[in-house]
Amino acid sequence: MILPLGDEPNPRDVPVVTYALIAVNCVAYLFITLPLSFVRPELNDPAVLDYVRAVAESIPGRVPLEAIARSLTEYDLFVFRWGFRPAAPQGVDLLSAMFLHAGFLHLAGNMLFLWIYGDNVEYRLGRLRFLAAYFGTGIAATLFHGVLSSASALPLLGASGAISGVLGFYFVWFPRNRVRLWVMLFPFFMNVIHAPARLVLGFYVIADNLLPLLVSGGRGSGVAYGAHIGGFIGGLAVAWVLNRRSLEIRPQEFRDPARPVASTAPPGSLAGLIAEGDFDEAARQYVGLSTNETRRLLSEDHSMRLGNWMAAKGHPHAALALFQRHIRDYPIGQTAAAAHVAAGLLQLRSFGQPTAAYQHLVEALGMNPSPDTEAQARQGLAQIAAIQKFRLSAL
Repeated sequence: MILPLGDEPNPRDVPVVTYALIAVNCVAYLFITLPLSFVRPELNDPAVLDYVRAVAESIPGRVPLEAIARSLTEYDLFVFRWGFRPAAPQGVDLLSAMFLHAGFLHLAGNMLFLWIYGDNVEYRLGRLRFLAAYFGTGIAATLFHGVLSSASALPLLGASGAISGVLGFYFVWFPRNRVRLWVMLFPFFMNVIHAPARLVLGFYVIADNLLPLLVSGGRGSGVAYGAHIGGFIGGLAVAWVLNRRSLEIRPQEFRDPARPVASTAPPGSLAGLIAEGDFDEAARQYVGLSTNETRRLLSEDHSMRLGNWMAAKGHPHAALALFQRHIRDYPIGQTAAAAHVAAGLLQLRSFGQPTAAYQHLVEALGMNPSPDTEAQARQGLAQIAAIQKFRLSAL
């Protein structure tokens, strides 16, 4: 048995939306799931017959209709109405199904994952965008499940599709985070260990969802593997798009009405301007370039010099985008390590994003950096550790 207990580092702010979503799910369980689970429906209710037929058709083998009816509760009928049924989809069910759970363990497992992974993603996206991403990936997960199980009349319920979307964001943005796991292989081994986030989430997607889906087709398990995979893919895709957008630089930061920004720069002109120390004009020309032109026109050294100038002159957004382009264009070597450190320190000190900074700084330490670059990385990590109150013994 492997149970996640938490992750590190974490943002400093209270994850208001994450806690609100957990609260709404718990309220729905306490005031809908729990009381209705102890109420027997009237057997002459037409909804009972519809439910019994749907269940009998979806369960492999012959199940007596009387046995299904005898075990029926009002909550089963409520879920049948408000859960998402691929064979009879309703628009409102795409949202209502996210707040209904099959039982306490279903709710507890989902809320544990949301509590562990939601805060970092919320802090990175911002509250409103996180809420939109949560519902958007949740709807995508439900529709993906619907495509895979289009003939099913059984309702889908639970927040796991939306939470899998959160995990997709986390997988892209926080690969260097560490997850605390309680591992129990009774009676041989019981301990709390730390594991890389990508390893944990990769295991969740492949071993817990993809392989069971491929083996069983998702039939008869009672687990919506397709919804989990669909939500995770949705989170991955949106995070990738946002990463691409983060490479863009706003030209207005360097706009001079008397000197319009050129859409292209002559070969060698940027390098010459930087060599001469004319960083103002070099920056103005740089922001007019597409993200794919930068490697052709700037060497590693000139790219770093321009980025450091932008950071020093109070242009953190442009500097961060430049350093991220540098990492994309020159992914290995000492300048890549220096770019990771520069990006990490900007995330930490200019944008207040310690968890985003942590990814860059840890990455830099694994790239054989120069002594100065290593010292800067460790100083930044020590600052994050002091904020987060966790040990750096593993680094």
